[in-house]
Amino acid sequence: MSIVTVQLGQCGNQIGHEVFNALCSDVHGTHGLCSKKENESYHDACKERFFSEEESEVPVARAVLVDMEPKVISQTLSIAARSGYWKYDDRSHFCQKQGSGNNWANGYSVHGPRHKEVIMNLVQKEAEKCDRLGGFFTIMSMAGGTGSGLGAFVTQCLRDAFPTSFILNHVIWPYGTGEVIVQNYNSLLTLSHLYQSSDALLVHENDVIHKICAQLMKIKQISFRDVNQVIAHQLGSVFQPTYTAEGGSHYSRNPLGDLMETLVPHPEFKMLGLRNIPQMPENSLPYSTFSWPGLIKHLRQMLIANAKMEEGIDWQVRPPQLGSSIPSSHSTNKPLHFNTSIANLVILRGKDMHNVDLGSFRDPSLYTSWLNPQDAFNAWKTPRAFNKYEKSAALVSNSQFLLKPLDNVVGKAWNMFASKAYIHQYTKFGIEEEDFLDSFTALEQVISSYTIL
Repeated sequence: MSIVTVQLGQCGNQIGHEVFNALCSDVHGTHGLCSKKENESYHDACKERFFSEEESEVPVARAVLVDMEPKVISQTLSIAARSGYWKYDDRSHFCQKQGSGNNWANGYSVHGPRHKEVIMNLVQKEAEKCDRLGGFFTIMSMAGGTGSGLGAFVTQCLRDAFPTSFILNHVIWPYGTGEVIVQNYNSLLTLSHLYQSSDALLVHENDVIHKICAQLMKIKQISFRDVNQVIAHQLGSVFQPTYTAEGGSHYSRNPLGDLMETLVPHPEFKMLGLRNIPQMPENSLPYSTFSWPGLIKHLRQMLIANAKMEEGIDWQVRPPQLGSSIPSSHSTNKPLHFNTSIANLVILRGKDMHNVDLGSFRDPSLYTSWLNPQDAFNAWKTPRAFNKYEKSAALVSNSQFLLKPLDNVVGKAWNMFASKAYIHQYTKFGIEEEDFLDSFTALEQVISSYTIL
């Protein structure tokens, strides 16, 4: 099944470009460990998901590019075309001469309705090119105007137009110390609207990715492109083809459906986080060796201690003791910083992955008590290495990982709202105080649900 990617705003378009680049360079990379047949079926499965082929025989990304300013889109189209490996369809983009000025309400209430027909026509055409549509993957920022406001509006339109298709929103969480004075308002409104219309939100935090660039990738002067490449690598490690059944011989045909079935057992819990190991500069790879037991041990501890990267993990955090008579959410023996999960997916790529022991991820104490641990954990695998890493593991987790950042955003937005700061910037575009209150209520419910896991 094919996935149509919708790139929204400057952030969404720049990340989207890096994602397609990462997918393409992985497919074209040499993987001598795999048979020719294995490489071909991997290549075909990737192409079916993300690319269509035109007369030129250069794969064309299944994507719609939307921004209210033309500069980023024209750059993105031309850089992709110059690569020679892949390109965007020249007709699958929409832009205007005027941005949203970091105002969520402008993107949602003005640009959205005004340009709905054109944008949805582009999406419809892209969907019709798919033999079988597996769903939509939107990429957007949460803090600005176009990506977040227009992105929330477009997601709602996708849900209305394609009620049975899966929608996964990839959302970039803003830096904790402000990019934009109203970013907490924008984030609040974006998340509360997406929570209603999408099947899941896959979140990357700018602060975390920046840290990975500095500490793991050893980059001195970190650019947006560096940050976007790390995000793209992580997304590729999830979306490139895998066998979802134990001992499977066919790559999964429905990546978004499989992801939702595995990780979103209840509509109240839609927040997905992503961790990858190892991550390091390319020039260090030839001098590094990895063992599966070591990678799995680190990945599990990253999960339970809520560490976002493999450096600086708190090894003191342990799962709570099972069997307490008090409900686990209020249990006195629950470690303070333990990250409880609803569902986890581990994806293994590379050499000898069939013999890896993943029993430690099936430990019932990692999970909420109302789900069977057998249903809460899944593993996908492929012997084909990913992007020059001989062995690599990714973890997609539906857990309490975002509770603190979410609580911070809602708290800061509420402090501003209580003193009526900047509200007029939203009311002039039709977003009323009532809309803010609805958004606060919705996200406070999400925080409450994750807190009592």
